[in-house]
Amino acid sequence: MKKYKEQVMHAVFFIAACASVLAVALICLFLFVNGIPAMKEIGIFKFLLGTMWKPGNNIYGILPMIMGSIYVTAGAILIGVPIGILTSVFMASYCPKKVYRFFKSAIDLLAGIPSVVYGFFGLMMLVPLIRNLFHKGNGSSILSASILLGIMILPTIIGVTESAIRAVPSNYYEGSLALGATKERSLFFVVLPAAKSGLIAGVVLGIGRAIGETMAVVMVAGNQARMPAGILRGVRTMTSNIVLEMGYAADLHREALIATGVVLFVFILIINFCVARLNKGESGHA
Repeated sequence: MKKYKEQVMHAVFFIAACASVLAVALICLFLFVNGIPAMKEIGIFKFLLGTMWKPGNNIYGILPMIMGSIYVTAGAILIGVPIGILTSVFMASYCPKKVYRFFKSAIDLLAGIPSVVYGFFGLMMLVPLIRNLFHKGNGSSILSASILLGIMILPTIIGVTESAIRAVPSNYYEGSLALGATKERSLFFVVLPAAKSGLIAGVVLGIGRAIGETMAVVMVAGNQARMPAGILRGVRTMTSNIVLEMGYAADLHREALIATGVVLFVFILIINFCVARLNKGESGHA
């Protein structure tokens, strides 16, 4: 009877694993089957390197959206990653136990706030603030979107990196202190390098959240389908382009939007591949 139960549970686990793989495979199949023909019809280089997006004239160039996504994501990384890592160091090594639960609950709550609420916050607070500070443009810009996304990726980065720091054996830290290093030097030159793979994982998850975010970016980035012309000017990201036009798109226009999703998907694959190679290289070097 026990052996029978183990076989049943083994089958259940196997089916669950296959369901996850099948979901990814179906998404890939849908994207590439519907997106690749559009790229061929438009022309791959015209599609990827074209600087004009005018569906009414059958002109589909997504380079402005690609650059907009890169600029906004890079800005979010520059803002969110340092703050997230420093916060995780504080949570793991400095935070008093009495206030740790409050900080942890606040960070978890930050992760549960819907994207549209972040968008409203950015629209009502960040956009007017940037407009009044710089007196250039209407405030809907790369800078607004980067700051907002930097805030949005904090819970992801903090959660993963804090776990990675806590997973480092305590004798690393204690040994560094015993050799005469200060607490800060021990943390930043011994503990953090030992937790590098976890830190990279947190950053990658944050990048994935930033590059895939739609609703909040739609509300604060300006949605201007043109090449980025400065951090105080508006842009349109690939995700924003899809969500803004998919509702009324048809024929080649619709297929071009799906092809944009293919490009976004390939971006994520490239990032994951690079990180996997980086981690593999670090493991081999060690």
